[in-house]
Amino acid sequence: MSGAGGSGKTARSTLRKLQHDLRTPISQIIGYSEMVKEDLEERDLHDLIPDLEHVRSAAHTLLALVDGVFRATDQNSTERAAATATGNSSDARVPVSRAVEGARLLLVDDEPSNRELLGRQLERAGYVVTDAASGAAALAMIENERFDLVLLDVMMPEMTGLETLAAIRLVHSMSELPVVMATALAGADDVVAALAAGANDHVTKPFDMAVVSARVRTQLDLRAAAAEVEHLAEQLEIRNAFLRQTFGRYISDDVVASLLQNDEGLEIRGERRTVSILMADLRGFTSLTESLGPEDIVSILNSYLSTMAEIIQDHQGSVDEFLGDAILAHFGAITTRDDDAERCVACAIAMQQAIAKVNRISAGRGLPSVEMGIGIATGEVVVGNLGSEVRSKHTAIGSAVNLAARIEGQSLGGEVLVSQATHDALTHLLEIVEVREIWPKGFDRPQQIHRVASMGDGTPERVVPVHDPGLVDLAEPLPVMFSVLEGKTVAAEVHHGQIVALSSTNARLLTDVELERLVELRLWSTEDETVDDGVDRSDASFAKVVDLGVAAPKGVTLRFTLRSEQFAGGLGQG
Repeated sequence: MSGAGGSGKTARSTLRKLQHDLRTPISQIIGYSEMVKEDLEERDLHDLIPDLEHVRSAAHTLLALVDGVFRATDQNSTERAAATATGNSSDARVPVSRAVEGARLLLVDDEPSNRELLGRQLERAGYVVTDAASGAAALAMIENERFDLVLLDVMMPEMTGLETLAAIRLVHSMSELPVVMATALAGADDVVAALAAGANDHVTKPFDMAVVSARVRTQLDLRAAAAEVEHLAEQLEIRNAFLRQTFGRYISDDVVASLLQNDEGLEIRGERRTVSILMADLRGFTSLTESLGPEDIVSILNSYLSTMAEIIQDHQGSVDEFLGDAILAHFGAITTRDDDAERCVACAIAMQQAIAKVNRISAGRGLPSVEMGIGIATGEVVVGNLGSEVRSKHTAIGSAVNLAARIEGQSLGGEVLVSQATHDALTHLLEIVEVREIWPKGFDRPQQIHRVASMGDGTPERVVPVHDPGLVDLAEPLPVMFSVLEGKTVAAEVHHGQIVALSSTNARLLTDVELERLVELRLWSTEDETVDDGVDRSDASFAKVVDLGVAAPKGVTLRFTLRSEQFAGGLGQG
């Protein structure tokens, strides 16, 4: 059976080649007769055209007889069939569009007369034509030169047109280099095989130049359109990258992406979502700015804000705003995820760990170190683009935002404090070392807040760093004066006390004044306890009361939020 099948295949191949060889000279007669007719018309020799029409009509009749003998039909070339049936082909000149005028075509055919005939006609249509006698020669030309389209004959010795097409498609896509297959056969199988191999279109011999020009022009127009679309896509990507880079300095990448991809992102509207809010603030930085120059202030802030913003984005958070040295960030305001609260706390821990990096940079520039407190709250808020058509911003409004700010205000340097709702969402993940109760302004009942020590499996990257060098007793008490801060205002009343122990972060203060836990003090040391108005308070320190004493004078433990050199010098006395 296999032998019979092989013999049948060989016979079909032989018949196809014979049909091709018979059709080729007839097609040349038809093609040259069309060219001669055009020349006669240009020279005003119209009396010779009727004899030429007889020759061309006879050639069409002969071509039809050849096709009838081989029982070949071409269901996909109605233009050629109509021309054969009438004995006439279209003489209409098809104009070349501006987009493809002067396009470079590569004509590949093993018959010199075919290359000459079709090449002359295409050049007259406005194209720049280069020809190749074989598939191998064509591939070499395509590798070294730029062409806009290839007209490729199917039946060629050594390397067939389909083999040549397959080699072209290994390097060039259909939109990058269109290929139109040309065949003297009218069989549908050849067309199907060519299109399956990556041909853009096909034409049959004898060529109807109106059809050839139309199909070549169509493919060149499609190629030009594809190139324009690709160019526009590149320009769009450049524009979007610029917008992301520019606006990303002010709003998060998620917000920028939402604006670029969705027209609704520009609408002034809001919706309710459960969001985790993170508020971070440097301890004592406002007072620190009084003793630093503008360049130093900006240097510390830029190092701090850029480091923290990168960490927030790494944890898929959205920076809502920089408020001086404070950072407000959302988790779940743009895209709600099941792990918003978990990523928010993980982000806070990573931020506390990164403060060491910020301080190393500052130390290298001769600038002081800073500490940061972080508060986190989870709850339902209104999120969206709020403002006017002239100016708007994507933000969140609600009690959870206010609570996060109040919790942050209760945090000491290095602490991560979370609300009850955040704690409840992550009970199985958080290690809590302290629970405090506060009654924030604007809330109708006390709130419990939890100080986080670690999260998850307690790996180093999920542990809040702790720096407690321990208090060192001073050889001689250091006399100090202090005032209590009421909000952001320093009270006018001045009190006296003594620092009896110091560390790089804490101090032990003896005083007869009743002080509340977490109240903030402004302190300055002085050897003259009798003159109040003459005391230089420009080099003051700030600290919060973190532990209360029981005996008189009261011994309270302070945590510095901003420590001056006056107290740093006392460390050497122990």
